[in-house]
Amino acid sequence: MTEVRIPAPAPVVPLLPAFAPPAAPPRYGLVGALVRTARPHQWVKNLLVFAAPGAAGVLTELPTLERAGAAFGVFCLAASGTYFLNDTVDREADRRHPVNRHRPVASGALSPRAAMIAAVALVGASLVLGLVALGAAATGCVALYVAVNVAYNLRLRHEPVLDLAAVASGFVLRAVVGGLATHVHLSEWFLVVTSFASLFIVAGKREGAGALGVAGTAPPTGGRARPVYPVGYLRYVRALSSGVAMAAYCLWAFDRASRSTGHVVWLQLTIVPFVLAMLRYALLVESDGVEVPEDVLLRDGVIVALGVIWAVLFALGVYGA
Repeated sequence: MTEVRIPAPAPVVPLLPAFAPPAAPPRYGLVGALVRTARPHQWVKNLLVFAAPGAAGVLTELPTLERAGAAFGVFCLAASGTYFLNDTVDREADRRHPVNRHRPVASGALSPRAAMIAAVALVGASLVLGLVALGAAATGCVALYVAVNVAYNLRLRHEPVLDLAAVASGFVLRAVVGGLATHVHLSEWFLVVTSFASLFIVAGKREGAGALGVAGTAPPTGGRARPVYPVGYLRYVRALSSGVAMAAYCLWAFDRASRSTGHVVWLQLTIVPFVLAMLRYALLVESDGVEVPEDVLLRDGVIVALGVIWAVLFALGVYGA
């Protein structure tokens, strides 16, 4: 009789384990860990401080450019300080994330104590420099940004809807600080476009995180999980916020063109790349999932090209006059 051997079943390897042990600390020293945690690649978001003086057409004036540059530096310090705080609070949850587990605090390359010392030092430096270079009003907004981030890390991140508003407010406050630092009046249309465009991006980020399977996870110590939103709700938020942002931008462009002495058509034409870029981002969220919006905005060739076209048309419309 021929012996029939039944092969042993292959081991099942989960696609995304519920918990992954901390990764081995990457090969960089203390300075490298501090720089990595400061996330200089995300400072591109702080360029929003140039939005208000740029829209007002005064960015070519040297004093205004210097104050906007100082606001950018202050916000880089403040934002990096909040990143250190975020990574310290999130270190247990980050160890379960397929990408964030390699962050210095989560991987053990940087101790939580050192991260908190860096957070306090960076935030303190941003507020001191802000008072010296920008004035009390702009520094107050920077302090509000830090306070919102602290509240987000400690509580708001677990509260549905409020967590979306907290993250979106970071973009808005950057733009507001730029206006206050350069003494530029912030129009109602500017604030509406900035607020709802920020909400649109944050809703896409949350939907992308859910699609990639990294949302709603609680740390192994039993902490509360972040809110998991129904896809239909996030689509509603994106549709609402994008609609308001696009309509407000159109109204701003036509209003600004009606008060311009020349080159009216350029400002009106900026509507086209603005709308197309938002539609492109929405498509990427639906098809691929977007967890890090700034990576998509800088790496997607179509969005980058639309951004360049918008910048050229905007410069022709605002500064060509």
